[in-house]
Amino acid sequence: MNWKVALGAVVAVLGGGMLFFMAYSGAAADRGEPGSAADPLVTKSFVEEYVHEHAGPGINWEIATLEPGQVLAGHAGTEFILRSGRATVVDPTGSGIPNLTNGTNLANGGAVPANHLCLVPRADGRGLKALTTVIIMHRGGFDLRQAGPN
Repeated sequence: MNWKVALGAVVAVLGGGMLFFMAYSGAAADRGEPGSAADPLVTKSFVEEYVHEHAGPGINWEIATLEPGQVLAGHAGTEFILRSGRATVVDPTGSGIPNLTNGTNLANGGAVPANHLCLVPRADGRGLKALTTVIIMHRGGFDLRQAGPN
């Protein structure tokens, strides 16, 4: 009697496998052939153009030079790295600017460390003030203005 149970189990497994295969084959056919209207092929130039259009400006690092007294107010999400010169943090909110290199928060009036990646989280006036001629690398937008009298 044990051989009848074993044979029934084998038939059930094989039957279930065949049903799964048939169901999967039908689902695969719905996806279409590569290059068809249901599954079109795209060119490298199309993908690059699409990414460029939808990523917008600011995905590449750019260089900016600030003269002494100029204030850079970053837009939301702007990243910057001070490459040369001296600058201080500008933060009218009191929340600070995240220093992503060492995981600290840069407070208003403090020195911006050279070669550290900093992030402006919101477009609320946070950024840096050039004390000397400074060169920064940045990714994202910003507004420049001359510092007021202090």
